[in-house]
Amino acid sequence: MSDGVGQQRLSRTPADPRPPVRMVHLGLGAFFQAHQAWYTHTAADAEEWGYAAFGGRSSGRSTVLAEQGGRYTLVVRGPGGDVHQVIGSVVSAHAAADVDAWDRCFTDPAVAVVTSTVTEAGYLMGASGGADLDSPALRSDVDLLRRTVGREGGGSPGEARPVTAPARLVAGLVARRRVDAGPITLVPCDNLSTNGETLRRVLVDVAEAVDPALVDWIGSSVSVVSAVVDRITPRTTDLDRESFRDETGTDDRSLVITEPFHEWILSGAFGAGRPAWESGGARFVHDVEPFERRKLWLLNGAHSLLAYAGSILGHDTVAAAMSDDVVVGWVEEWWDEASRHLDLPAPDLAGYRAALHQRFTNPRIAHHLAQIAADGSQKIPVRILPTMRAERTAGRSGTGAARVIAAWLCHLRGRGAPVSDPRAAALTELAGGQLEAAARRVLAELDPVLAGDEVSVTTVVDCAEELSSDRHRG
Repeated sequence: MSDGVGQQRLSRTPADPRPPVRMVHLGLGAFFQAHQAWYTHTAADAEEWGYAAFGGRSSGRSTVLAEQGGRYTLVVRGPGGDVHQVIGSVVSAHAAADVDAWDRCFTDPAVAVVTSTVTEAGYLMGASGGADLDSPALRSDVDLLRRTVGREGGGSPGEARPVTAPARLVAGLVARRRVDAGPITLVPCDNLSTNGETLRRVLVDVAEAVDPALVDWIGSSVSVVSAVVDRITPRTTDLDRESFRDETGTDDRSLVITEPFHEWILSGAFGAGRPAWESGGARFVHDVEPFERRKLWLLNGAHSLLAYAGSILGHDTVAAAMSDDVVVGWVEEWWDEASRHLDLPAPDLAGYRAALHQRFTNPRIAHHLAQIAADGSQKIPVRILPTMRAERTAGRSGTGAARVIAAWLCHLRGRGAPVSDPRAAALTELAGGQLEAAARRVLAELDPVLAGDEVSVTTVVDCAEELSSDRHRG
C-alpha cells in the first residue's frame, strides 16, 4: 500500500528510545503484539526490556514490522469506541530463517526470557505428551542438530537451520550453553495444559535425542514458567488498515486490533529476571492450573463450539453466532457442564461467564470462526474431553461436550468452516461414510474409552444429526 498525500509511515526515528534486547519471542503474530509485547510496553520498567521477535511459519509479518522499526499501533476496540496505542517494546523483528540473529540473541547474557506463541500444534507433542520424535520434520531437525553439536566446538553460528519450534528452541539453548551465557527462562503462551511442564518435556526429549549432556544443562540453567494468556485478537483486514489510514493519516501495515480485556497469569521462577508485567495487570500465582482449566474450558471450549456449530448455522464471526439464541443456549449448556468440574468459587465462575458473554457479543471485534476452527485435533482433546469424561463418570450424558465433538465431526465431513488441521487428510477420511461408524472412529482417535461407551457415541450421533438437519443448514 503506497503512501498518499498527507499520510505518514509508522517508523522509529533516531531520537526514539530503544530499550535493550533482553527478551526473545518465537511466533511473531498479532496475538503476541496484543499481549506479551503490550504487557512489556506498559511495564513500569519498560525502558529496560526490549524484544527481538522472530517469525514462525512465514516472514511476511516480520518483514513489515522490521520496516517499521518494530513500532506498530494497537487498536483496542471496545463497544464505545477505539483507543490507539503505539507499542515500542519490539526492538527488532526477524524472519524465521534469520538463524544468525537467533543465535546472537541466545548467546547474549543480557537476554533473560524467551516467550513463544506457536499454537498447540507447533510444540509437536506425541501421544505420551513428550516430543513426537517420529514427526518427519522434527526427526530431520534432530539429525541436523546432532551433526552441529557433534562438531568440535559445538558448531558455529548460522550453520543449523531447524524449522520446528522445539528444535529451534533447542538450537538456541545449544548456542547458549556453548558460550556459557547464563540462565534463561522460557514462557510458553499457548493453550496447552500445564504448558510450562509440557514444553519442558518436549525440550528434554529433543535435547536427549540431540546430546544427552544437554539435558543436565537444561536442568540447571533453564527454567520454564507456566502461563495462562487471554486477549481476543482477530486478524487485521485490509479494510481495518484502510479505515485507520483514513482516520489518522498513518499507514501502519502492522496494525493490530484487539479487545479491552486482557489476562496473563504466570507461575514459576525467572532465573535471570523479568519485566514488571504486574504493573500492566499480570498476576503471579503459586498454581496456574485452576485458571488454566477455567480459560481452556469456558473460553476456548466455547470458541470451539462457536467455530464448528456456529459456522454450520451460517455465521461467520463470534459476535454473529452469539446473536443466535440457539447457539447461545448451546454455549450456556456447555458452560454449565464445564463449570461443574472447575475448582474455583461459584461467584468467580459466574463473573467470568458474564464477562465472556460480554466479550463474545462485542460487535466491534470481528473474530472469524474459520480462524478459530483451525487445528481442531490439537484443541478438542484439551478443551472438551476432560468435561466429557467427567460427565460420563458422574453418570450424565455430557450433551454439551458431545455437541462440540459432534460439530467438529460435521466440520470434518464438510460442513461449516473449511478444515485446516495438521491431520486433515487422515481425519476427514475417518469422518467419512455412515454417521455412527464415523462417530466411533473419530471418538476412538480422541479417546478409545469414549468410543466404546454407547451413551457417548449415541449422544454425539444425536447432536450431529441435529446439526445436519434442514433447520441448521447454513
